[in-house]
Amino acid sequence: MPEKSAFSRRSFLHVSAAASAAAALHVMTEPILAAQALHPPIPKDAVIIDKNENPLGPCEVARQAIVEVIPQGGRYSFELTDELIKTFCEQEGLKPDYVRAFSGSSTPLHEGVMAFTSPQRSYVTGDPGYEAGTFAAKGAGARTVKVPLAKDYSHDVHAMLSAAPDGGLFYIASPNNPTGTLTSHSDIEYLVEHKPEGSVVMVDEAYIHFAPTAVSAIDLVKAGKDVIVLRTFSKLYGMAGLRCGFAIARPDIQQKIMDHTGWTFIPVTAAVAATASLKDPNIVAERRKVNTDVRQQTFAWLDANGYSYIPSESNCFLLDTRQPGKQVIQAMASQNVIIGRIWPSMPTYVRITVGTQPEMEKFQVAFQRVMKGTVTASVPGPKKAAWKKPADPHMEMFT
Repeated sequence: MPEKSAFSRRSFLHVSAAASAAAALHVMTEPILAAQALHPPIPKDAVIIDKNENPLGPCEVARQAIVEVIPQGGRYSFELTDELIKTFCEQEGLKPDYVRAFSGSSTPLHEGVMAFTSPQRSYVTGDPGYEAGTFAAKGAGARTVKVPLAKDYSHDVHAMLSAAPDGGLFYIASPNNPTGTLTSHSDIEYLVEHKPEGSVVMVDEAYIHFAPTAVSAIDLVKAGKDVIVLRTFSKLYGMAGLRCGFAIARPDIQQKIMDHTGWTFIPVTAAVAATASLKDPNIVAERRKVNTDVRQQTFAWLDANGYSYIPSESNCFLLDTRQPGKQVIQAMASQNVIIGRIWPSMPTYVRITVGTQPEMEKFQVAFQRVMKGTVTASVPGPKKAAWKKPADPHMEMFT
């Protein structure tokens, strides 16, 4: 008994220290990044298409599961998370110790970068690409290597390898955020086979359900490769506000992530909603069709009016504004249409989230006015948010 108690105390202290370290470093998320261009108070009737949210929200079976679990909201109910992981593993043919559930995929992204990069091991990402990992790399003291996308807007894995022989973590989002474009499975395989020894490839599949031709990298995890796959329920499943996601990797890689994360917990509402969503055999196909139909109608309108964009297979795309994108963002906001941010490497492109059909029709009207010069920016220019460490180091923002 004394030996067991001592081990338990050591384990507790180890986990507590890791959790405190994680809390001290701010985990960047999509809404936080979107909020760096601050807007005036947004009217309730505004079209909000700047954060890659799903306007459909949770599906009906998920909503019903939430209602039914509310009486259990006073308990932690760990078995609900176990049921979620079991359901996912059965569907994907994975062993349970290869999957960990988190409150969204932002935390394992952040902590994965912290675990595998350092002043000696770089963080390597595509450009333009999702920026959250760069903030984690800064916290790890690692060099960030941004590699331009290939001509087809896929990740240029050959260039990524050449640019960072000291790479510790190679980040691939497929479909990519913000372009909505895919990187082939064969390219990801090449990257995995030729990366530096001891490094990992992180494949962020947050948007994979929107793209019928996308091939998951989960098979590489099953094959024992140095790969971390991220999944989230925030996008197609419409659960951004409920917070649920997975990190999928070998147990030894999972442990390195957990050494930085500490103990994790999924809200009971998120656990049951995610489980119900996985068990719904129609949700992916139905929602993919809704998104595809609206996206393609929007592309058809842009084509008809002579506007350029990057073709996407996701719920977002980059639109050429032919002028500094920040000015267009401001002008659109003056018409109660809130659109996404720009990337420094493409300053005349703005990211547009695919909303509902009525929302995209309002977007079209507003964008046409801006491009024809009948509406210009009439609101104060966006100010870059000065993110500060919370007064309570244990407060972490998940929005």
